Amino acid sequence: MPIKLPSDLPAFDILTREGVQVMSEDLATHQDIRPLRIGLLNLMPKKIQTENQFARLIGAGPLQIEFSLIRMSEHQTRNTAAEHMAEFYRPFQEITGEKFDGLIITGAPIEHMPFEEVTYWDELTQVMDWTQTNVHSTFGVCWGGMAMLHHFHRVPKHVLSEKLFGCYRHTNLAPASPYLRGFSDDCVVPVSRWTEVRKPEVEAANLPILLGSDLTGPCLIEDPGHRALYILNHFEYESGTLREEYERDLTQNQITGAQIQMPVNYFPDDDPTRSPLNRWRSHAHLLYGNWLNEIYQSTPYDLNQIGR
Repeated sequence: MPIKLPSDLPAFDILTREGVQVMSEDLATHQDIRPLRIGLLNLMPKKIQTENQFARLIGAGPLQIEFSLIRMSEHQTRNTAAEHMAEFYRPFQEITGEKFDGLIITGAPIEHMPFEEVTYWDELTQVMDWTQTNVHSTFGVCWGGMAMLHHFHRVPKHVLSEKLFGCYRHTNLAPASPYLRGFSDDCVVPVSRWTEVRKPEVEAANLPILLGSDLTGPCLIEDPGHRALYILNHFEYESGTLREEYERDLTQNQITGAQIQMPVNYFPDDDPTRSPLNRWRSHAHLLYGNWLNEIYQSTPYDLNQIGR
């Protein structure tokens, strides 16, 4: 079944052209089933690109999804038109009385800052606490996952001496996990971050690590006590996302003079003039499809019962 999106949201036309099943709100109201309510708290500067990435993944399965876009109440983005934000996003303070089957908290390009120095940290802690009463399952992505690890378990993030950047193989550490159903013994995952959480500190918090790498550390972490998953890397990335980041870094290098490294194992033969191959798409769809299936199997039919 399709994902329900406003017909004038840019993702509606993009996903339709790609063959993803998309349903208008008018058509959805004529189906006598309850869609899963999935929220996206979008902290990334390129809002529309991020919307497309996650809508593509959660709209690929057989379940009808009602997709809600959420923003921080006071923080104003400088990279997305105000008209787009006003039409499609609701501030967190407007949805505190609502219930959601699932919530995705994205990453944010503020890795070097201590969590408590982020301008919207106080409100984000409210969001994370709110998930415990109003969200059935939460998925923290990259910085969003690190923020949840810090808030709920005091697991620290550590700044790296150089950026982890490229496509790295990760080992399937929990083949019996329902979230890894259908996964290979290892898989490629795009990585783009300046910080890490360390395996001993995650294990000390008694959190199962489902995917990990000797080179990049923990990737996918389960938090059963808070009904949450944390992924520190980027299955949602499109084929060209790392290329865009590399070209952006090269442009900034002309100003700062910083040393820029090419993404590892990304361009064929390390030739940036050649188009990269997407080697993670199938596992990305598996992971998010498994997450939605686990929500569907366990969430109350009556939304009001979520969190009780």
